Amino acid sequence: MDQGSLETIKSWQQRYVNERKYPGSSLLIQRGGAEVFFHAAGLRNVEEALPFTRSTLVRLYSMTKPVTSVAAMILLERGCFHLDAPVSDFIPEFNDMQALVPGAKTIDQTVACSPPTLHQLLTHTSGLSYPFNPGVLPEAMAEQDIMFGPDQGPLTESVANLARLPLAFQPGTRWEYSVATDVLGRVIEVVSGMPLQDFLRTEIFDPLNMTETGFRVPDGAGNRFASLYTPLAGDAFELNSATAGGDSLRLTDSYGGSPFEQAVMASGGGGLVGTIDDYMKFAEMLRRQGRYKGGFIISPQTADFMMQNHLAGDIASMGPRSFAEQPMEGMGFGLGGAVVLNPAQARCPGSVGDFSWGGIASTFFWVDRRLDLSVVFLTQLAPSSSYPSRPELKALVHGALTC
Repeated sequence: MDQGSLETIKSWQQRYVNERKYPGSSLLIQRGGAEVFFHAAGLRNVEEALPFTRSTLVRLYSMTKPVTSVAAMILLERGCFHLDAPVSDFIPEFNDMQALVPGAKTIDQTVACSPPTLHQLLTHTSGLSYPFNPGVLPEAMAEQDIMFGPDQGPLTESVANLARLPLAFQPGTRWEYSVATDVLGRVIEVVSGMPLQDFLRTEIFDPLNMTETGFRVPDGAGNRFASLYTPLAGDAFELNSATAGGDSLRLTDSYGGSPFEQAVMASGGGGLVGTIDDYMKFAEMLRRQGRYKGGFIISPQTADFMMQNHLAGDIASMGPRSFAEQPMEGMGFGLGGAVVLNPAQARCPGSVGDFSWGGIASTFFWVDRRLDLSVVFLTQLAPSSSYPSRPELKALVHGALTC
């Protein structure tokens, strides 16, 4: 990698700090399994002037989704289910489902539909949604506070409440970013007979030596846990109604009083906390097609299957109306993450087959198996749609590659 271009990346990170877009950030790049770049800039806690460092703990939010999806692949390899199985086989509350009719104005305008399948949960084509998306179902979810936050009680209860609502559309007909991976986490619990946090620890975190990743801030972490900021005047997660505020770094959550320090919800869609080195171990496992130093988390064949596009075309062709952590044109979707189909259509440098995802606090990762490249970027500003840092970062990293 070109050293001058790597210095440009450092300047880019610092510019985001200087312009008060991000409080701080860290970036880790590996090629062929070797570290080629690490840099941290700015602060993890603006109020106390605590620096963003390599050991800083962050809310990973939706970067949890690929982890939960790998957990599902582990059970798939063991013959515990097939992907066309309806979710009602594991969670009976999803029997007798209804879906909103096209153009529905109220939550009771529905028709009968089949339950979503596990494959549809994994690909966000299930008919589920998020409260921050536009539409009738998201409004009902917001009214009932169905968000799968760390302080929202047992997973079983939240999933049951969700199943009482209709789907936003007939399963398989559209793509919409959703809480589907949280439902998948409950399926993993039912099938494995273990709490989701225990299954992830036993099957993924312990083998990969991800010692500081979990659904709660580790005991004794203290102020290593970064503060969360937003440029919005309202709730950082109310993407449809929030307006820009006077302070571009308004504090919304900090150590000493964060729900992530006493989390009761194991949210497979957005609940993990971790460090940059821990997540790089997970990213490298994906780049190496399931391999790690002690063996395999999933087989190379299953890893390839997971990181292929599982949609008929790109995300845009599925008529999405929802928020997403990635571009929709030229981007497909695998099992738990986005897949580059056409870099030109995505308007961002990259390789066909790149597998990636991000979190709503502006975190991001991708693996490029063609270039033997793994990249993890951490910061803590919500929502991730605030600034175009992800395409800028991909352009910077690809601009630094000399071979």
